[in-house]
Amino acid sequence: MSKYPLANVHPDAVIGKDVIIEPFSTIKEDVIIGDGCWIGPNSIIWEGARLGKNVKVFPGASVSSIPQDLKFAGEKTETFIGDNTVIREFVTISRGTADKHKTVIGSNCLLMAYVHIAHDCTIGNNCIFANAVQVAGHVVIEDWAIIGGSSAVHQFVKVGAHVMVSGGSLVRKDVPPYTKAAREPLTYCGVNTVGLRRRGFTSEKISEIQDTYRIIFLKGLNNSKAIDLVEKEIIPSEERNYIVDFIKSSERGVMKGFSTSSATFE
Repeated sequence: MSKYPLANVHPDAVIGKDVIIEPFSTIKEDVIIGDGCWIGPNSIIWEGARLGKNVKVFPGASVSSIPQDLKFAGEKTETFIGDNTVIREFVTISRGTADKHKTVIGSNCLLMAYVHIAHDCTIGNNCIFANAVQVAGHVVIEDWAIIGGSSAVHQFVKVGAHVMVSGGSLVRKDVPPYTKAAREPLTYCGVNTVGLRRRGFTSEKISEIQDTYRIIFLKGLNNSKAIDLVEKEIIPSEERNYIVDFIKSSERGVMKGFSTSSATFE
């Protein structure tokens, strides 16, 4: 008799210790589920899924489904979900295509209800996506990013670490690390000081990040001249170098600086 008599678990799926698979869920072949996971009722884990430890998948979620990409030709690809990540109701996550062969979601993430993560995305650790966030293919979102509810992220966009994106945003351009982003079109709205303090950044380090972004976004310079000025005036550090490298390597361009007619942000 099956260990999960009311669930549809493929005999070749690899199930770890202390895993709970609720009734009417489906686990396909070529799936690995780590120790301590909880798979809620009426959810489906498709081929290529690799779940870490203590992952929670709530009812109606679909993990590692076939990509919604017309170029997908049935190639063998995967979806990696890190330890302790929570996937709430009706989240959909597509596996990779021939581009990267995998979709990756880090550890300790929270994907709230109705989030969609498309093929070939890479999501860092400790990220939070509020309800109904829609992430297109090939997107990179780095550690500790928070994306507000009902936001839409354009394909190939990159979002830096410790970013806070306002709910309902249309993210068409790259969002540099440590920033807050809001408005339409998406605009720099200051440094995410609250988030940085919560994560142990000192006041001195936050001031350094603010000084860097004052040059980049508040002096009316183009990106090239702003980066040259940052490199001349801001003492090199891990944070400064991360910001500079992020902007230099941006392929889509970065979000706007705010208008001088707007209120001042820090």
